Amino acid sequence: MMTSTVDLARRIRLHCLQMCHTKRASHLGGAFSVADILAVLYGGVMQVDTAQPKWPGRDRLFYSKGHACTALYAALAEKGFYGVEALDTYTDNGSVFTSHVNHKVPGVELSTGSLGHALPVAAGVALGGLRRKQPWHTYAIVSDGELDEGSNWEAILFAPHHGLDNLTLVVDYNKIQSFGHTAQVLNLDPLDAKFASFGWDVREVDGHDHAQLAAALGKEGRIAGKPRVVIAHTVKGKGVSFMEHQLAWHYKSPDAAQLAAAQAELQGIA
Repeated sequence: MMTSTVDLARRIRLHCLQMCHTKRASHLGGAFSVADILAVLYGGVMQVDTAQPKWPGRDRLFYSKGHACTALYAALAEKGFYGVEALDTYTDNGSVFTSHVNHKVPGVELSTGSLGHALPVAAGVALGGLRRKQPWHTYAIVSDGELDEGSNWEAILFAPHHGLDNLTLVVDYNKIQSFGHTAQVLNLDPLDAKFASFGWDVREVDGHDHAQLAAALGKEGRIAGKPRVVIAHTVKGKGVSFMEHQLAWHYKSPDAAQLAAAQAELQGIA
């Protein structure tokens, strides 16, 4: 599983890179930081049926990083919800592949981009599944900067209170948000202690280590009555040396020379 998910993450990044270059789009740094998380989820952890995107028994993923939509669109294409050629229509007039995540895309549960919405919805869906004794699991991915939103903290209170052990939250903790480092904009630390004090089962991992991610995201070893949060320490722009840790790649799109250099790095031929 590990080799295939690592390759899947590489392909996700290559798709994101091409989409952002071709359409002069942004949020590439955040798409790269979450690529490994999506690769592990769709590479074997989550139970989904690409032929039936609304299969009642599916695991649900609520992806709150709606601005980093290219990573989710690419992951779903590689999984087989639609052909990778569909990514060529990204941001075209009339395309369902909009610049923030669109629920009309097969495999997408919720339109996102207004930050702070997906986790509350995921918590409600998880509560419904728990009360109906359904076997499927609910996942949510949020950005670290998004945790400035109070609606998230209401949901973080709500989930342990209702014993949502069928809910896993992943924090893409790349430590850079739109206007600077999270520690400077609005410090989150100690994030693990905050979640623990709210009653969550807390796991901290290297968000680019696929073995660690698979162990934390899997359904084994759950604590009854506790939702799990996976604090995934990531790097904004991960995979391309001149993009890593750089706030500018929250906004920039690569020009032709940057595209070629980044492709070479990702393909291991730099």
